[in-house]
Amino acid sequence: MNQSTAAPVLSARALSKTYRMGEVTVRALRDVDLELRAGELLVLLGASGSGKSTLLNILGGLDVATSGTVQYREHRLDQFDGDGLTEYRREHVGFVFQFYNLIPSLTARENVALVTDIASDAMSPDEALALVGLESRLDHFPSQLSGGEQQRVAIARAVAKRPDLLFCDEPTGALDAQTGKLVLNVLDKVNRDTGTTIAIITHNAAIGGLGDTVLRMSSGEIVERNTNKQRASVDDIQW
Repeated sequence: MNQSTAAPVLSARALSKTYRMGEVTVRALRDVDLELRAGELLVLLGASGSGKSTLLNILGGLDVATSGTVQYREHRLDQFDGDGLTEYRREHVGFVFQFYNLIPSLTARENVALVTDIASDAMSPDEALALVGLESRLDHFPSQLSGGEQQRVAIARAVAKRPDLLFCDEPTGALDAQTGKLVLNVLDKVNRDTGTTIAIITHNAAIGGLGDTVLRMSSGEIVERNTNKQRASVDDIQW
């Protein structure tokens, strides 16, 4: 898909976030403008404290901005109340974090079923786990899986409800290079095979080559925007 002509799924305008920490005011985001287009894979780079996670949390409906607008299709997220944001997250958004957040007493299939049992148009757990290459590990518990396999279960759980948007916060941060590449290959496959719009935030600049669009943040601002004419292969990444 030509990302320059695809319709925006999500757009943010003049997005700012301010925290009060005692007597100190911290500006985590400063007038950020951003668009995510249908089918796009966006990589958001920046050091710890640059505002990446704050931005992702607001776009995903986990947090609210101090000022600015967030538009999801025809809906203004910044005008939603708590119930509206909960529905947005449940119906339209998947999340993958650095730590897998699997329930230890449930199998891989059962962890994914936590989502598929409540979503309206979900894949079956078996289908979602096959998408991430774990069709032979359905009945294994997290303790029986490697770190990379656990992260792939977390991805299966996130994509099983067929979200419009998949937000990944340092999805390879707890993994070694070889395992991290396996996880990135899964995310690349999900994006290409299902058309899910994906945003990956990372401090690892090498991952930028995988994106259609690459943004770099510093001190709460987007300081650089680049478009890759051709996305790199995961195998070509120098970790």
